[in-house]
Amino acid sequence: MKRALLILALMLASAGYAMATFSIVAIDPVTGDLGVAVASRYFAVGTVVPWADANVGAVATQANVNVGYGPRALELLRQGLTAQQVMDRLFAEDTFPGKDGRQIAIVDAKGNIAVFSGEGAQDWKGHRKGATWSAQGNILVGPQVVEAMGKAFESTNDELAEKLYAALKAGDEAGGDSRGRQSASILVVRKTGGRNTNNDRYVYINVDDHPEPMHELRRLLNIQMTGNHQTLMNRALTENRFADALNSAEHLARYSPLNPQSHMVLGFAAYLAGRKDHALAEFKRAHELTLPNQFKQIWDNMSNRPAFKKVLDDKAFVGQVTGS
Repeated sequence: MKRALLILALMLASAGYAMATFSIVAIDPVTGDLGVAVASRYFAVGTVVPWADANVGAVATQANVNVGYGPRALELLRQGLTAQQVMDRLFAEDTFPGKDGRQIAIVDAKGNIAVFSGEGAQDWKGHRKGATWSAQGNILVGPQVVEAMGKAFESTNDELAEKLYAALKAGDEAGGDSRGRQSASILVVRKTGGRNTNNDRYVYINVDDHPEPMHELRRLLNIQMTGNHQTLMNRALTENRFADALNSAEHLARYSPLNPQSHMVLGFAAYLAGRKDHALAEFKRAHELTLPNQFKQIWDNMSNRPAFKKVLDDKAFVGQVTGS
């Protein structure tokens, strides 16, 4: 009798760690960025579900998960197979038990999308698909989770990483995993878009175990995107692409709204992009955020940078900013 109870307890404990997940795979048809975002009541979901290669595709493999689907799918996509052809091949090659309980979504570099939610996956399971995305999940509170994800993705006017976060947050707010929260991840790939040399991971952040994973994911995404846009802005300034520099500077100010230097940088970028009124407003905001006499020090340091020195030639404008 004791042995039977022990076996039952172990079975129930194992069931408590079933792979419940909601995720979204997507492509930005303008930039070619590909990505996956996922959240789950499961430890370190980012080590299992999301897979992506720049100019190749993105994959989410979950539910009764066969982790091998991720690297194998990318290998097949590199060979030129479409998302649906890859999915068909994966299932044909799968000899592991539980195949009817798998859930997988694939988007290829041409924007083709394939998604499957197996009947053997635990309820609520299912998916919704749009023109550039697929949202899917299992052991969810209901279909409203993936529906909210799709609506948030399509209504967010920003780059792919932010659209993926918005979708994940909406899914969480709609109820998400019926068992609760634990981990989350965002992976976005862009050719040579990552940090350092020969790195295509533009964004790769993971919250492995946290009581509020979406809050922590937002904090990490702010750090990651600040670094990304600092690099993008500097590159754009060097190449005299001032509209692009302004776009990245606006992101920097958004990620650090109380940092006077972020608004100072945005002021210079706006001026170089021909937006003097915008520039004046940002310099004013930087002044509001600084201590007495600190503004002039920051202004002197930044205005002497090679990228920003051109502003000093406009004496009338400088007078408006500094009051001199």
